[in-house]
Amino acid sequence: MVKNGSTKADHSANRVKKILITQPKPEGEKSPYFDLAKKHSITLDFHPFIVVDGIIAKEFRKQKIDIVTYSAVIFTSRHAIDHFFRICHEMKINISQDTKYFCITEAVALYLQKFILYRKRKVFYGADGSNKSMFDVINKHKDNEKFLYPCSESFDSEVTNWLKANNCEYANPVLYRIISNDVKEVVERNYDVICFFTPGGVKSLLENFPKFKQNGTKIGAFGANTLKAAEDAGLIPDIKAPQPQAQSMVSALELYLSSYKKK
Repeated sequence: MVKNGSTKADHSANRVKKILITQPKPEGEKSPYFDLAKKHSITLDFHPFIVVDGIIAKEFRKQKIDIVTYSAVIFTSRHAIDHFFRICHEMKINISQDTKYFCITEAVALYLQKFILYRKRKVFYGADGSNKSMFDVINKHKDNEKFLYPCSESFDSEVTNWLKANNCEYANPVLYRIISNDVKEVVERNYDVICFFTPGGVKSLLENFPKFKQNGTKIGAFGANTLKAAEDAGLIPDIKAPQPQAQSMVSALELYLSSYKKK
């Protein structure tokens, strides 16, 4: 049970049996998550902690941002990619093939393949999933570029602060809202591990359980911004991705679970 926002289960690492992935369940029968669950004989549940609500074209027009006049786009999440291309489709905006894309991680960059001919476009991403590594890449290309930073209403001000400090011309169109899900019943099932993928997911946990105490529950965090949100919330993440030996959350979980089998 979760009482007063704290878990009471036995969460010793070598007895991990239940893991909560705070994202929708993968479609189809094939997923590395399912392989992981089978290999380690664990229960993997999926439940999104946030709902992403897209801004309609009529609302976007009020922001008076002419997308085609910008030469580069910064993406820090897959949600931003989804809603950027959705708005472009709804408004019949054609994106130039010369547009440069700067992404927070390789995984986010590869997600662009849903919308563009990836190999024929100028796509760049940071080395370690941090804002700093992405800024290092942008810095090499920033001259004569106009940047779009598609985001939610609660956008990452570190990105806009960097753009301002480096005298970059930019706009940050708000394309979607992030709304916390009611996850009280889900979290009360006492998971040994909870994996987060966005700062919004961490925020949702705290909105559902303002007095949440980790009490042995292992926390997974994907991406530097999610890691920072977790630490700012007083959580101690034990499972982190991307990292050199674990570029995905699945591989980070594999490393974590395998390390305790060896002990």
